[in-house]
Amino acid sequence: MKYYLTLLSLVFFISSSAFSQEKVVKYKVSSGETINQIAQKFKVTPYDIYQLNPDARKGVTPNSVLLIPTKTGEAKKEVSETKTATTSGKEIIHEVQPKETFYSIEHKYGISDEALKAANPFLEKTGVQIGQKLVIPAKGSAPKTASKPAKEKVAEKYVYHDVQPKETKFGIAKQYNMTVDELEKRNPDIVNNLPVGYRLTIKGKAPKTESAPVETAKAVETKKTAETSKKAVTYMEYQVKPKETFYSLGRVFHLSQDELVALNPSLSEGVKEGMVLKVPTGYVAPAPIVTAQIPDKPADSSVSKPVENTGSGIKIVDKVKSTENDNVEIVELSKKRGANERKKVVLLLPFNMSKIQSDTTGTGNRIKNDKFLNMTLDFYAGAMMAIDSAKTLKLPIDVAIYDSQETKTTSNVSGLISKLQDADAVVGPFYQSNAEATANTLRMYNVPVISPLSKDSANPIENLYQSIPASDVIKNAMFDYMRSKNGNIVAVVDKKKESIINYIKQNQRGVAFASLTETGGLDAASLKSLLMPNRMNYVVMETGNTAMVKATIKAMIDSQKTCQVQLVILEPNSTLDTDEISFENLVKLKLMYPSVTRESDEQSVLIFEKEYRLKNKANPTTYATRGFDVTFDTMMRLVQGKTFQETADLMTTQQVDNKFQYYRKEDGGHANKGVYILYYDSDLTLKVAN
Repeated sequence: MKYYLTLLSLVFFISSSAFSQEKVVKYKVSSGETINQIAQKFKVTPYDIYQLNPDARKGVTPNSVLLIPTKTGEAKKEVSETKTATTSGKEIIHEVQPKETFYSIEHKYGISDEALKAANPFLEKTGVQIGQKLVIPAKGSAPKTASKPAKEKVAEKYVYHDVQPKETKFGIAKQYNMTVDELEKRNPDIVNNLPVGYRLTIKGKAPKTESAPVETAKAVETKKTAETSKKAVTYMEYQVKPKETFYSLGRVFHLSQDELVALNPSLSEGVKEGMVLKVPTGYVAPAPIVTAQIPDKPADSSVSKPVENTGSGIKIVDKVKSTENDNVEIVELSKKRGANERKKVVLLLPFNMSKIQSDTTGTGNRIKNDKFLNMTLDFYAGAMMAIDSAKTLKLPIDVAIYDSQETKTTSNVSGLISKLQDADAVVGPFYQSNAEATANTLRMYNVPVISPLSKDSANPIENLYQSIPASDVIKNAMFDYMRSKNGNIVAVVDKKKESIINYIKQNQRGVAFASLTETGGLDAASLKSLLMPNRMNYVVMETGNTAMVKATIKAMIDSQKTCQVQLVILEPNSTLDTDEISFENLVKLKLMYPSVTRESDEQSVLIFEKEYRLKNKANPTTYATRGFDVTFDTMMRLVQGKTFQETADLMTTQQVDNKFQYYRKEDGGHANKGVYILYYDSDLTLKVAN
């Protein structure tokens, strides 16, 4: 969410060679302009602009100044190169370097794909390979049959790709024989994220009108499907059943709230039981949604009793004492019938308004420099989406938002206690020390305090709920999963990773460690000797050393001939993101890791992302989604006819990105053990294993 300004910090640098023959002009950005629009205006690429203005990757604001390489300089350079090639009368020989592709070579020499392949016919069969000697046809030496090569280049067909759920930049680049770097240069907007539905430029330039020719791998098929769908759309009447909402209707009929209202203007006043709606045919009408009643159980009972509602498909597992069992049923919460008592939720968010008001440098500068404030505003945007959803569902909840005025060691919570003691739940503060102080103060009032963002281990306070799983809990989840699959677990750990070594030895007994060489590298023979032929072998690799990573991957791929192996990491590893590590090999080994968030293409998730973009004109950040998930989950727990604490003991829930599986810690207080196990599948997408 970016309601606020992100100011551009202009960085000037001097290059003695790259732009020595180009003229540079200064350009003031107009309101609403984007880098792509500016690049088109000056007939340069976005990459050219980013070379002179690195900070422009973060976005541009009105009246900021950019350095633009002029077309004149570029033209002179091209004329010079053309003249040299023409007068010499000789073709250029190019040796293919690592990571070069058709696109990068053609772009470097300014030739078309057809011209390169005509000069090197073997490329049709072999493709580009490292070390190949390619003939680069000189400009002007093309055969007469290929008349007007300049126009041919201009008329290069536009190829695009619409990002699908779970796709990655690596997978898309591989599909089109490009590198990730080339893909990002063509599409600067995806440097920081890859939003679902974004149209990527693979080749050529986007046509100015819809009538321009467009070519894509699925263009013809997509066009036919779209035309068929358009002709085949028919509608039927559907009567709204009890407890149905915009959310449940949208999920069934694949329509957003706005689309439902457009078809049925009467919905502008809300969804009401008995309404007759116009909806697309072809979808099965849902059964009435009635939340299952959970019978009371004796206090000393520890038996889990599943209660199934066959009408709605909602299943609830009643766990009185804890959620220690990993085979837990995820509950899709809806407002429980008869739970009409109004509840109060309080959000304590660190806006620190007093600092903003006293800041003489201006709000814009503060927003630009204050990452904590940016995080707070994103969380707030997500929370507001949750509050809007609660209003749509007509939940009996009152929400109050207060400025907690936080730093790491102080807050304004003590002055707000009188407004908090009658709350049914408090979300915040952000800093762990402040969350603990708030929980301590509200303990006598039995008010649950949900810590929304802190990853620190919490002190044992009965009414404190740590909503982000702790580091050891995340690692434990990974080992629990591997053991649930009867896996043979082998560890390859760099001797510098002492904390990981100690963790495994103290908490995960039975894990074998592969030996290291005298220089600290992997003993590949030792690793292979620890693998078992009749079981899945999970190799837990923890090292940032590139050579050790490569050695581990090679040993595992070699072993695939005789046994099953899967690569596992416990924490994010930046080495795996470098160009030196083959992503294809990581996919072959189905790289797996634990995560507190998931990748999902569920309809409810897509609807949230779509609605967020419509409202905020930006894709939801991790903090925005977190704000929605924590706030919405808290509100939904309060309308189950039980206290928040009772639902924490009874129910595991799942929202857009996060899972909430609270359990009571042995020393007191509650923590979340909702962890996803993700892995790369052979289709290059991330999937949830557990």
